[in-house]
Amino acid sequence: MEEVLRVENVNAGYGELHILFDVSAKVYRGQITTVVGPNGSGKSTFLKTVFGLSSIYSGKIIYEGEDVTDVPPHEKTKLGIAYLPQTDSVFVNLSVEENLKIAGYILEKDEVQERIELALSVFPELRKHLKRKAGHLSGGERQFLAIATVLVRKARLLMLDEPTAQLSPKFAETIFSKVQELRERFGLTILLVEQNVKRALEISDRAYMLISGRVVFEGDAKSLLSHEKFEKYCMGIGVEEVS
Repeated sequence: MEEVLRVENVNAGYGELHILFDVSAKVYRGQITTVVGPNGSGKSTFLKTVFGLSSIYSGKIIYEGEDVTDVPPHEKTKLGIAYLPQTDSVFVNLSVEENLKIAGYILEKDEVQERIELALSVFPELRKHLKRKAGHLSGGERQFLAIATVLVRKARLLMLDEPTAQLSPKFAETIFSKVQELRERFGLTILLVEQNVKRALEISDRAYMLISGRVVFEGDAKSLLSHEKFEKYCMGIGVEEVS
């Protein structure tokens, strides 16, 4: 398996607030890797740290063989890393079409429309809303648009933070299906933090569990799903390693 991302003994947080403790992880090309854990365990901070939105006190972030620990977020975007936060992942005052065009700013002009058409083939629901402001879309439609922009800019590593939060069960299931399609159709590597833990693990290849900012499980996603202590650990009770 080809390694896309490697996190080496990272300690990180915000200013003096230490959140992640000696966290190490590997993400392999073309796989879906899910990070789970109770609220406050550091899952979102893990994604932000990879993208360069937290303070790294020690450790390294290696992407496609290069040390990107100190590379700023806008440069990581150019390297093919996409991070979609739980909120504020689209420009709400711009139209759907404008959001898609802006996503292609690093591409050659003649390639942008081609990529937009590709994104719309995955999210045909957006085609009828092209002239509509993104702020007027439903929560699920905004999430479609956010992920569509990732396709436009040809990202190779997509990090999703709680993509189904506050969505209806129907939209949430569609998001999971789209995530699988991105992996299967385009070979996109996906790093996922998700509140619907069981469903996320069902579609994932590998999983990490964080508790209190420390990795307590790493391995096959289905192994964690079937672990006898799964419910206990998802509730955040206990901090010894799951074996």
